Formats: sequence, C-alpha cells, structure tokens
Amino acid sequence: MDMMEVPEPFGSDTPSLGCWLKVPSSTTAEIAAQAGFDYVCVDMQHGMADRSDLLTMLQAIQPHSRRTLVRVPANEFSVIGWALDMGATGVIVPLVNSAADAEAAVRATRYPPDGDRSMGPTRAIRIFGEACVEQAGEAIQCIPMIETRRALENLDEILAVPGVDLVYVGPSDLSVNLGLGRGNNDGEPAFDEALAAILDACRRHGVVPGIHSNASLAKRRLEAGFRVLTVAEDDTAMLSGLAAVLDHLGR
Repeated sequence: MDMMEVPEPFGSDTPSLGCWLKVPSSTTAEIAAQAGFDYVCVDMQHGMADRSDLLTMLQAIQPHSRRTLVRVPANEFSVIGWALDMGATGVIVPLVNSAADAEAAVRATRYPPDGDRSMGPTRAIRIFGEACVEQAGEAIQCIPMIETRRALENLDEILAVPGVDLVYVGPSDLSVNLGLGRGNNDGEPAFDEALAAILDACRRHGVVPGIHSNASLAKRRLEAGFRVLTVAEDDTAMLSGLAAVLDHLGR
C-alpha cells in the first residue's frame, strides 16, 4: 500500500494560506482540499464538527492535502492525541496562556520520552506509515493560540517552550480581551500594538507567526510579517458565493 509522505513543518520563508472548515461535512472538506490551499483546518472548538465528524472529514481531505490541522476544543491531552491518531498533522490549541499551558500541549503531541502521548496511531500509521511515529517530534506541529491578555504578558515564556515552532493569533478573542469589539480592530492602538508585540517576539524566538485572517486583510498581514494565514472559511465562502449569484441577477 502506498503511504503519504509526512508533510514538512510550516516554514518562515514561504507564506502558507489556509482554509477553515466549520461545516461538519466530508463533501465540503473534500472541495476545500481540492481548491489548492496550503493547509486546511477542521475547527472543533467553535465549528460544528465534533468527534463523530472528524474521521470522515480527514479521509476526504487527505488525498488532496497532506497538511491537515485540527483546532481542538481545549488543551486536553486525550483530545489532542486522538486527533493526531486519526491522521491530523498538527493541532491548533486554544487559550494557551502560560508556558505551563504550552508545555502541556506539546507533551500531548509527543511520544515518550519527549512527551506523554499514548501509543496508538490507529489511522495515522495507515496513511503515513511508521514515519508518523518515528518523525512525530519533528513533523507534528503543536500550535498554541495567542488570544488573551495573559498570553501577551507571558509571550516570551510561551515562545521559549521547546516544540513551539509556530503560534496562531485569534484576533477576535484577542480584541475582546483588550476591551474591543470582536473581530479585527486594525487602527485601534491596543490591537495594533498587540500584533506588533507578537511579531517582534516571534522574530526574537525564531517562531513562525500565524493568524486567522481573510482575503481582504491578507496582504496587510503578510507585509507585517505573518507567514501562516487562514484566508477563507467554508461557511462564509458558501454564503458569499450564493449571495453573489442573486446579486448578479438583481435579487
């Protein structure tokens, strides 16, 4: 049986653009993977997919996209390990507020002696072979989210944790934590300063900066220094595409 090659980790040289999947559908997932994004991410925190949906979505994605992320619902050992056992090549972990939080997330993605992940790569080993075990420390990406005041206060300590090679900014939660409205708040000093602080810290620690974005903001984020950007969401793209047809017909 032919095995898929374990994907290389995200790098800082070439930007990676991704699609966010909130709809619990293998068909939607397959179409998004066929579109040619550098990665797709199944959202199990705020999206509608749960444990009963993830396996079939990964099966639909991975013939077309090797780099498949899952935003897990929480920084919880068993959920992180299970998502990786099903074949995810990385996890985005919400609400990482301290070095201890980051260390726990990393250890959940690593096998002993480097971590605490239980051995049982049930589906992953069938699609990636033994490489998914032998290369787990290098290939599996643990991606903490930076989205709170506490995370900003502890940024240097979080980025210094071994195994944290990429962080992902949640701008909506970050905005709310800064006392602003949800979403992006470009032009608000507190928001702009927070993004600048994250980018500066990532440069100092050699960590790749990622962020949840959209097509209209992507150029600005890339010019600022972000290198991993989610630029589309399945439900938003579906709604805007359908609405555009009616608008074109004057309805």
